[in-house]
Amino acid sequence: VQLQASGGGLVQAGGSLRLSCVGTGFNSDYYALGWFRQAPGKVREGVASITSYDNSVYSDSVKGRFTISRDTAKNMVFLQMDNLKPEDTAVYYCAADTNAGRRTRLSDYGPDDYWGQGTQVTVSS
Repeated sequence: VQLQASGGGLVQAGGSLRLSCVGTGFNSDYYALGWFRQAPGKVREGVASITSYDNSVYSDSVKGRFTISRDTAKNMVFLQMDNLKPEDTAVYYCAADTNAGRRTRLSDYGPDDYWGQGTQVTVSS
């Protein structure tokens, strides 16, 4: 099982980035897929999650600026990030919640789920 995130980079405040994550070795048909981030010196926090029913949730800090989507047939999840702010700077990780139902919560993800390696996002002021 592997999750590989890509699409990070350096962008100026107000700019946009699109992150992608592809999963291999498992079928995500019934899993929720999500994005998390960890800034230096801070704990990891949930950003967004989407179920296979296309129900999604966002953290308050990104609501209205980020959009999560998925292509279940390709085992992929995306994060469109607009109006980026310096405080969005972090390593972004994708994950799969293997016990998801119709609804999803960022707090549902745990150590028994699938986690990928991160991609660095840096937003300059």
